[in-house]
Amino acid sequence: MTGIASDQSSVGGFAAPDLSFGELRAGNLGVRIATTPAEIDAVQALRYQVFYEEMGANPDPSAARTHRDADAFDDVADHLLVMDHAIGDGPDGVVGCYRLIREQAAARLGRFYSADEYDITTMLRFPGKVLELGRSCVGREHRGRAAMQLLWRGIAAYVDLHGIDIMFGCASLPGTDPDVLAAELTYLHANHLAPANIRPVALPERYVEMRRTDPALLDNRRVLASLPPLVKGYLRLGGFVGDGAVIDTQFNTTDVAVVVKTDLVTEKYSRHYERQRRDAVE
Repeated sequence: MTGIASDQSSVGGFAAPDLSFGELRAGNLGVRIATTPAEIDAVQALRYQVFYEEMGANPDPSAARTHRDADAFDDVADHLLVMDHAIGDGPDGVVGCYRLIREQAAARLGRFYSADEYDITTMLRFPGKVLELGRSCVGREHRGRAAMQLLWRGIAAYVDLHGIDIMFGCASLPGTDPDVLAAELTYLHANHLAPANIRPVALPERYVEMRRTDPALLDNRRVLASLPPLVKGYLRLGGFVGDGAVIDTQFNTTDVAVVVKTDLVTEKYSRHYERQRRDAVE
């Protein structure tokens, strides 16, 4: 990727995080940006536990040796954490995470992570700031509505702070047989295809046709219910999908590109905190 200026500093390969929105709390749980290499190490350990030990991804030799899910993008990203302060206030308390990559960060590596699977050229031409979301997971004991709501609140605060116009990333469906996922892929393509001016397209050598059956034959309500919670979360925010799925054999998933215009995200965030302010006054 060219033409993206970098304004992030780093020390020892660790990008200095943006801490401007502080921490948002809900009981014992809080959401904030990672502040130390030790917290990023905890993120990588959590991702290994969820992706490899629980979901059966295939580790490369480095991951198998370290029990960490790590790559070069971790060094330039901001890492959104869900902390359980009943467990700890530092690395021990990390129970959920989301990786956030802005244009300035992607410029340090010359590309976004999603570019390994999708042509995102048209979206990057869109007039506005973009943010790539990825590597989202929550530990088994905290896997529920509270942690996911906090992650979305953190993303909304981050988006609002940085004036992000479009969020995008790859979301995963379980399994690598697109025919088993025919109903889900067809439903997404028929009902949520992104407009052409912001539509990612799977790279030709990785492109898997999403329209695999007649959309008229689908039970849309049943298919929607069967989608992974993260995909449904994107759709509730008015999200779109790109054209073409991609098989990820390492992670045993079938990926779809997701694009969300952030006006709905920031509106929801603003309404939530306006209600909080009213309740505090009353």
